[in-house]
Amino acid sequence: MGKLDLLKINHINPFLIDLRNEDSVSKLSDFLKSDILIIAIPPRVKVQNDYQNQITKLIPFVERSSVEKVILISSTSVYPNANSEVSEEFQGIPDSASGKVLLEVENLLFHNHKFDTTILRMAGLYGYDRKPGRFLAGKKGLDNHNGAVNLIHQDDCIAIINKIIEKGIWNEVFNCCSDKHPGRKEFYTKAALTLGLEPPEFLDNSLTSHKIISNNKLKKILGYQFKYPDPMELV
Repeated sequence: MGKLDLLKINHINPFLIDLRNEDSVSKLSDFLKSDILIIAIPPRVKVQNDYQNQITKLIPFVERSSVEKVILISSTSVYPNANSEVSEEFQGIPDSASGKVLLEVENLLFHNHKFDTTILRMAGLYGYDRKPGRFLAGKKGLDNHNGAVNLIHQDDCIAIINKIIEKGIWNEVFNCCSDKHPGRKEFYTKAALTLGLEPPEFLDNSLTSHKIISNNKLKKILGYQFKYPDPMELV
């Protein structure tokens, strides 16, 4: 079953839109007949600039539509590895090309005065078919064995989005990450063994390069309590 059919079965009117295709772009007027737009399109690894170009192309259509509120699903990759806890106020140049592009897109939307934007910087996604035990299973000579793992369960992602809409929290930036941050070796070893897979092998003498994502602002302003605060409990 295709994704469009799956949406129809769940009583959702689907649109298939490719912002690189002019014929497809013509459908945007109907698609944007809504008060709220949620943008959850991760940039592809090899064509990050294409992602920024597509969002830039989308913005004028949003400005002319009935959309008043935008939720951008961003990523904690906008933060560099600072070997410390990072909050939403942290300033630094992202380590990855995708993180840099995401930060540019955040600014494009957040500083647009035609609509209100709230940015959700999601940690690594897991839950249901996304099983962390598969991520590093069987890999050898991995660095950063003590690096903190930053993850969020799919159920918490959806609950946080719902909370933003219910409470009307706009023009904010939130880190979305579980409370607990286990070490990479401990977590991915257990996750692989739970699935009956070969555990990864880490270099115990490797340097630690990581970040610990703070969710304090999210919990304080939204009054949110995570359904799955500790990823170790689900592997």
